[in-house]
Amino acid sequence: MSSLLVAPESLYKDLSLFDTIIDVRSPAEFALDHIPGAINCPVLSNEERAQVGTIYKQESPFAAKKIGAALVAKNIATHLQAHFLNKERDWKPLVYCWRGGERSGAFTHILQRIGWKAHQLRGGYQDYRRQVIIDLECWTKQLRFKVICGMTGSGKTRLLNQLKEHAQVLDLEGLAAHRGSVLGGFPNQEQPSQKAFETALWNAVRNFDHQQIIFVESESKKVGGLHIPDTLMEQIRNGACLEIQAERAVRVDCLMEDYAHFLEDSQSLEQLLGLLTQRYGKAQIAKWQALSQEKNFRSLVDELLVRHYDPAYTDSIQRNFPNYSNAQKLVLQGAKPAAYQALADQLKS
Repeated sequence: MSSLLVAPESLYKDLSLFDTIIDVRSPAEFALDHIPGAINCPVLSNEERAQVGTIYKQESPFAAKKIGAALVAKNIATHLQAHFLNKERDWKPLVYCWRGGERSGAFTHILQRIGWKAHQLRGGYQDYRRQVIIDLECWTKQLRFKVICGMTGSGKTRLLNQLKEHAQVLDLEGLAAHRGSVLGGFPNQEQPSQKAFETALWNAVRNFDHQQIIFVESESKKVGGLHIPDTLMEQIRNGACLEIQAERAVRVDCLMEDYAHFLEDSQSLEQLLGLLTQRYGKAQIAKWQALSQEKNFRSLVDELLVRHYDPAYTDSIQRNFPNYSNAQKLVLQGAKPAAYQALADQLKS
């Protein structure tokens, strides 16, 4: 069998060279994080992996290998039948497991014996993960950011989306599946793991032209439960700033649209408001929860801006973004897409 080993440090440019990236780890390992674009063809299921591990510890490594080999052979045959029999001779897959050992080695060997030019990732996911950390640390020091600032509800993410058509954009909230505030979770969507978030950052940054400006939204160090890598955070905070300026009524309009899911699930909103009790006291939280129960959402949003979001934003932006005082001002005329397109056109020109 030809080794055809792929070095993890080359993946930033080599991913597109492979027709398929096959992750043969268990579904639980795959769900935690995986190489971008990979498909999961586990040679051991979650339960089978646990079974083999138990035999390894309680009986012997040899007994575990016998059972494991039988399960791996059966599962590889199933994947071949289900996914790969239609592949032509020039199909070029990359296969990896946890450490680049027996699981991916067995799968790669069979694919190569069939006649496909299958490659195996040296060191597996473990070495790939180390390389992600190294690359992010190295790359982010080279990046130049323009930071879109603006009080909550000014539509920073909306402007980023408009800019994607003609500029480089790093959408941290999109990658983290969270808008960054206590109410900011995406409806019916869990946040990725920290490792998966960093993989998504790696995948975004590797596709940027590092000589060109990247637009990003002003964020705190954490987006929901996820931590932005320190080097990246430092580089963003040292970027030049833009500030969207909008009337409070316009910001309320934006937030009513962005958080429309709470109109259907006010109980969840009231539970989240309860998390602010220590900061604002039971009486204030009870008042906000009452506004929610009465479906008086505009008044609730307006009060949250005045009492909670605006003071927090003003304090944070001045402390953490040294170039904020020189920010270019962008005046928003309304909450409709055309208003954000106008701002994007202004930046483009």
